[in-house]
Amino acid sequence: MSEKEEIVFKHIAVEGVLKSNKTKLATVLSKKIGGKVVLDKTDNPYLKDFYEDKEGASLLAQLVFLVNRYHQQMNLMQRSLFEERLICDYLFEKDKIFAYQTLSDDELVVYEKIFSIFIERLAKPDLVIYLQISLPTLVRRIAKAGDALERNISEKYLEDILEAFDYFFFNYQSVPLLVVRSDGLDFDQEEDIDDLLEKIKQMKKSPLFYVPSGVSEKETKKEK
Repeated sequence: MSEKEEIVFKHIAVEGVLKSNKTKLATVLSKKIGGKVVLDKTDNPYLKDFYEDKEGASLLAQLVFLVNRYHQQMNLMQRSLFEERLICDYLFEKDKIFAYQTLSDDELVVYEKIFSIFIERLAKPDLVIYLQISLPTLVRRIAKAGDALERNISEKYLEDILEAFDYFFFNYQSVPLLVVRSDGLDFDQEEDIDDLLEKIKQMKKSPLFYVPSGVSEKETKKEK
């Protein structure tokens, strides 16, 4: 039986913080098991203002991301692309992670009203893969390959985002969830991808936590 036949999930969402290689994994999975890759819309005219702490930029940036993702997901549904496998490099629900990190209480009231309307209209994936990485790995990857805006993000903010992602996904129960400790995984290596595919095939309704052996050692060697 081929891998395309063995993977039963038709709508997979890959998640993780910046530099978690979620887009890379989504692309590799599409080649290995078949499916259309759906990439997050990251263009946002208010993102620079947000990183520079300009007043009102947090809400504007958050709403642009929310609306863009909503329209993208709605278009997928209306065009009946769920008849083929979809592999998204984001989960719509994770938008709230950033909202609760950056918005004031008054702004959250506005945000929650819009989010609650949107989420009720969208289809959920039938598998979520969360690529968990550590703070040292995130800091190294930004130093090595981050853009100017990313390099200006404080380590405290990065730590807070990592904690928020972990909290969100460790309490996530909407659909089957595969949590992958991915500091040392190399998605260009067939062995790493094949091992991950085996874990995906084992997925049932309960969350599955996958810690590849030697990930810390592999990451240390690779990032030096």
